[in-house]
Amino acid sequence: PCGSNGSHRITSRDLKEERMFRIKASYSEQLELRTTIERAREFFSEFRNFVDLMPGIESIRKEAGGIMRWMVRAEVPVIGAVHASFAVEKTEDRPERLEWSPARSEVKNYLRYAAAFEERGHKVLVRIAQHVELRRSHGRDLHTLAGLIGEGAISAEMQKRVSEMIKTFLERAQAKLEAEPDCEQQAV
Repeated sequence: PCGSNGSHRITSRDLKEERMFRIKASYSEQLELRTTIERAREFFSEFRNFVDLMPGIESIRKEAGGIMRWMVRAEVPVIGAVHASFAVEKTEDRPERLEWSPARSEVKNYLRYAAAFEERGHKVLVRIAQHVELRRSHGRDLHTLAGLIGEGAISAEMQKRVSEMIKTFLERAQAKLEAEPDCEQQAV
């Protein structure tokens, strides 16, 4: 009988997920900041800083159940502007690490953002990681030409845009954090 040997039955859901059109981009970076670990953590947990300092972040708003919705716009050659809405929830909140992951209800637009903090004398090492994934049943659900251009080419362009966005944000974050010395540091 079918499945009696303990093998996994392939369902239509498995096939559908396998055939999804996926655009992916990831970025990770670390930087040392002349600030305190408390100020660094506070800065990277305040969503207003992302809206103010990261190009392409149009808004971040709080929704019911602890969900934060990021509205993002990225220019991708050939396709043009890609607008996406990412529902995330906080999945880790420790003094040395913050993480937001896709909301359990999310099925199309995935965003994972993590920031880790390590004290290093009078500096703080901040490690940032971000992963973005857009999933659609068909490429045309993203853009009329997406199926022709292909996942790989669009992902490569999206990777460039995400990298530019986060690099710009981190440069601005460093300038802002290091330009406003903390009272504790002034006393040192």
